[in-house]
Amino acid sequence: MDPITYLRQFRIGPFAIFDFSISFLGMLLISPLLSWLCKKAGVLVPKKNWVILTLPISVAAHLFVGTITPLTRDFLDPNGHYLVKILILGCCVLAGSGVKRMTPAKS
Repeated sequence: MDPITYLRQFRIGPFAIFDFSISFLGMLLISPLLSWLCKKAGVLVPKKNWVILTLPISVAAHLFVGTITPLTRDFLDPNGHYLVKILILGCCVLAGSGVKRMTPAKS
C-alpha cells in the first residue's frame, strides 16, 4: 500500500482527514502570494480569508475539472446535506466580510 492510500484511509464519515489537512495547509502556504496578487489588483484580502475560502474554492475547482468528490456531491445534492451547504455558504460569507477595495493614494 502506498503512503497516500494509507493516509487517506483515516476518515470522518466519507471525508478523508488527510485531504482536508493538506488543502488547508496548502492554502495557508499560498495565502501570502494570493493576498499580494489581489493587493496589486486593488483589493485587500486578508490571509485568513483565503484559509476560510479553502472549502468553497475546492468545491468550485472540483466542479471545473469534473471530479465529483464526496464534498462536491453532498453540496450539489438538492435533497439533503444541508449542513454541508450551510458550511460552504457560511465560509463564503465569512471570507467576503474582510475584503476591502483599496483607494488610490493621492500624491
